[in-house]
Amino acid sequence: MDKLKEILMRNPDLDVNWKNGGEGDTALHIACQNDRASVVSILLDHPDIDVNTINSFKRSPFLVACRMGGISCVRLLLKDSRVDLSHGGFTPLFWAASADQIGVIKWWIASGKEMDLGQPGDKCADGIGVAKEKRRTEVVTLLERFKENAKDTRKAMRLESSWYDDAAADMFALVVFVSDELLYVKSTPTAPEARFFDITRRLPLDLQMMLCFRLVGSGKEIISGKDSEVAFKSLAKRLLWSSFFAN
Repeated sequence: MDKLKEILMRNPDLDVNWKNGGEGDTALHIACQNDRASVVSILLDHPDIDVNTINSFKRSPFLVACRMGGISCVRLLLKDSRVDLSHGGFTPLFWAASADQIGVIKWWIASGKEMDLGQPGDKCADGIGVAKEKRRTEVVTLLERFKENAKDTRKAMRLESSWYDDAAADMFALVVFVSDELLYVKSTPTAPEARFFDITRRLPLDLQMMLCFRLVGSGKEIISGKDSEVAFKSLAKRLLWSSFFAN
């Protein structure tokens, strides 16, 4: 990521919205397609970035992220007020529902940002309709629940997502402790770190990586202006202590 920052810094006239000759994708499209949240974060900070640019298939970066299930990228884009969440043509929610991206939809609901379910029968925007057509049972249930009571559903999704925040904090802290040789991983089942690994090792690797990314994002907000390695380690150690040894 340092290399990307250096390229952008050394080339102020670089067209950050340049589209390739194939599908007309920009760097932001490609980063969202591959769930490269760190790249998306850097690009969003660029003063000339067009967050709503569309490719040859009339898909915006946010739509691409929703369709591909890039939860980390979706979270970043949801926080950016410039992003068009509805988009012309097929909507991001339509693609997320069609592709069974339940995780994306949960984060979207939890964010509190606008979510247009579309009108029944709308071939481009009916999220519930396409989910039923594709037999995405969990998506149908969640969207119908949201339609019936948006406030309670949002609250439930936020409570559910808090577990990821806690796990991310524990994971990042544990990594720092082990890397600093302040803690050695033990095989005994009673060791605090053993209990943590027992939870996380059952998660898919991509989810584990997402948890780490979530803490980094949260950490920058908690220690605004102090995003140095020392500050992150200090935060991580504090979180590990409270998570493992409070009881």
